[in-house]
Amino acid sequence: MTTLTSPHDLLAAIPFLIGYHPIDSLVLVSIKEDCVGMAMRIDYPIDQSEVAFDLCATHISADEADGALIVAYQPLGRSDGEQVLAQTTAALSRAGIAIYESILIAEGSYRSVLCHDMTCCPIEGRPVPPLDSTRIAMESVVAGHPMPFATFADLGASVRSNLLAHEEQWLDRVQNSIVDPADSNLNDLQRDGATAVIDLANDFIAHGISTDQDLIAHVLGRLSEIQVRDFALGSHDGESADGYRTMWMHLLRSAPPGFVAPVACLAAAIAYEYGDGALARAALDRALTDAPTYSLALLLQRVFSAGWPPRSFAEMRSELHPKVCAAIFG
Repeated sequence: MTTLTSPHDLLAAIPFLIGYHPIDSLVLVSIKEDCVGMAMRIDYPIDQSEVAFDLCATHISADEADGALIVAYQPLGRSDGEQVLAQTTAALSRAGIAIYESILIAEGSYRSVLCHDMTCCPIEGRPVPPLDSTRIAMESVVAGHPMPFATFADLGASVRSNLLAHEEQWLDRVQNSIVDPADSNLNDLQRDGATAVIDLANDFIAHGISTDQDLIAHVLGRLSEIQVRDFALGSHDGESADGYRTMWMHLLRSAPPGFVAPVACLAAAIAYEYGDGALARAALDRALTDAPTYSLALLLQRVFSAGWPPRSFAEMRSELHPKVCAAIFG
């Protein structure tokens, strides 16, 4: 993300960092070597213990941050925003993390609690600027990032199934590509599935979409095979990531019941790796709803809950991929 040079920039950046406009929330953004790292949102803390705030600091520390930005979105009817910011600051300080900015948002106005210049940050605050009027929004959109969702509910709706996913004929097409683990030609089927993933990804990378419904159905069916799924997990790099993110989201919405978990995990993993934690959790919820005992979904649930730095997950994925390729292609 572009450099954040003011409270105004921070307020504009947060919806892009977490994927939607937060309310009734506490948001922490890690800073490492003057670069924005991970963004973490939790429900606005009410009567929370010191331990709860220390846990937030632990997640920021895990990102190897040297500093943090804090924003409290105070709910209507409450007046303890400064106390929440103070408790968060204390926890971060105990963890050795510097506080670069601390902002309170209440009733449509914001102010920095670190700024004591009343002409700059009056006690009543300044109006929160519309997001679409900000430099951050303009630069983010030019860079190809979509505008954030208005609410978390809207974000959740973005991973729901579409009408195609519930059509019986579509289910039949997807089922035709299921891989039987006992098939004598298992390796050939795995190789076919991995190749189909690459072919479909190239379509999305080149055109932003694919109109090849047969190939989409084929990939959804082949992803039922674990080696094909693991190959898909490691197939993207920095240049192709946007195309893969678009592809997995498209396939997630089109996946019939019983075929959601593999592609939902792929969508969750790539979203998490690129800092979109809210979307990652929404996709993971779909995986667990479809298959509550699906092993990769349970692994990702532990990774997300533990606050693994996204780069650590990316490193694990990169180490696994050559082994999967060797197993499939020899």
